Amino acid sequence: MTNHQYSMKEALIFSQRMAQLSKALWKAIEKDWQRWIKPYDLNINEHHILSIAYHLKGASISDIAKFGVMHVSTAFNFSKKLEERGFLRFSKKEADKRNTYVEITADGELLLLELMECFNPDTNSVFTGSAPLRDLFGKFPDLMEVMAIVKNIYGEDFVEIFEKSIDNIDEEFYEVDGKLKKIPEQQKV
Repeated sequence: MTNHQYSMKEALIFSQRMAQLSKALWKAIEKDWQRWIKPYDLNINEHHILSIAYHLKGASISDIAKFGVMHVSTAFNFSKKLEERGFLRFSKKEADKRNTYVEITADGELLLLELMECFNPDTNSVFTGSAPLRDLFGKFPDLMEVMAIVKNIYGEDFVEIFEKSIDNIDEEFYEVDGKLKKIPEQQKV
């Protein structure tokens, strides 16, 4: 018998609470995400892969699987579909012939940027569900405890890539007339 600093009842209640809340939140996120990308004939995995390839400036299929929280075969198959549509380019590296790498193409980047420009927070139930908290506390929930749980499950590098993608959006985009636009390369500091 192990010496726990928590009761089994406490562990079960926490686990069940996380499961129920996560499932409910995921269902809303999934609907929001699908509604956002549907006009562009993408599914969630394809959009996620494009985003990862964009933020990592190229990535291995293994990286996409890891950071996209999907099986390697799923990452490969959906990446292949994106390559067929001209949104990704496959390659091998001279020093690493075992891994397949993908890079977002100019068309893939244009698609991703158009998606970002058409994002409408008013049609996003997770955003609108969080807005009253922002009104009340002056900020959106920072989710630090959730990030700590994810870090303990998936590791430091997962969180680093996640933060890098958020920083990229913050640094590479500006807002004009309620739409996101990418800062032209020549204007970046």
